[in-house]
Amino acid sequence: MNGDHLRSLLASHQTVLMPGVWDALSARLASDAGFEVLFLSGYATAASLLGLPDFGYLTQAEMSEVARRVCRTVGGCAVVVDGDTGGGNALNTIRTVELFEAAGAAGIFLEDQVWPKKCGHMAGKRVVPREDWLGKLQAALDHRWKMFVVARTDARSALGLDEAILRARMAAELGVDAVFVEAPESIEDMEAVADALPGVVLVANMIEAGKTPLLSPDELHGLGYDLIVSPLTGLYAMARSVATVYQVLADQGTLRKHLDLLTTFDDFNRAVDLEGHYRLEARYQAPE
Repeated sequence: MNGDHLRSLLASHQTVLMPGVWDALSARLASDAGFEVLFLSGYATAASLLGLPDFGYLTQAEMSEVARRVCRTVGGCAVVVDGDTGGGNALNTIRTVELFEAAGAAGIFLEDQVWPKKCGHMAGKRVVPREDWLGKLQAALDHRWKMFVVARTDARSALGLDEAILRARMAAELGVDAVFVEAPESIEDMEAVADALPGVVLVANMIEAGKTPLLSPDELHGLGYDLIVSPLTGLYAMARSVATVYQVLADQGTLRKHLDLLTTFDDFNRAVDLEGHYRLEARYQAPE
């Protein structure tokens, strides 16, 4: 599914909530929950694929391969992929856009951090000059097919809110599909961004215990934000649950008395559509 699906949802005045995913299984579970648009999180993918923090270790090739697996698994969903800084300069950004679209991605986030980047809610972020970022955004727009391009600026933390708003305006003037001012620290910050960018699709990043107030979709819509990403909810839930069961297993040697901590064998098989694969196998099996 390409970026036109996301554009049509937003054009119909729907508030779009994107859960963060990091592999084919998490994407399948999010799709089964009813989400139409998913966000392939760089933070979550760095953690799950490499066991590392969101510190610039993940490459564009690694991310595009994960995107390919996710998009193939949930073909009925639009998948927006975290493109970080585009992988380098404008030419690298073109290659990233091409790799992601070939993988089946519907959209991309492109930010203005200095490489190696950091998670938007971490300390120590730095941003490139405006012109460098705008050049990468223009390259993405010139070389996309139907990809939904989100311009993300991390200037709020690095240079202040006024600079972040200025960059956001300049990105909007290029014709990006949405603008994302990362890590506003108050509702007043969010209102200032929305007031400065009327008519622009705005992204809100809802990270539990992050720098930005944690608001509901209705509250965000009231502030002018209609593309909402909840990138780490699933990852944090998974990490806590898995750490808990591993500790029980280490302490007791069995989960026999704690089966409530696990999904069942049958429920998990339903999640990966085991019955569908049995039917497919039977279709091609020689008669006895």
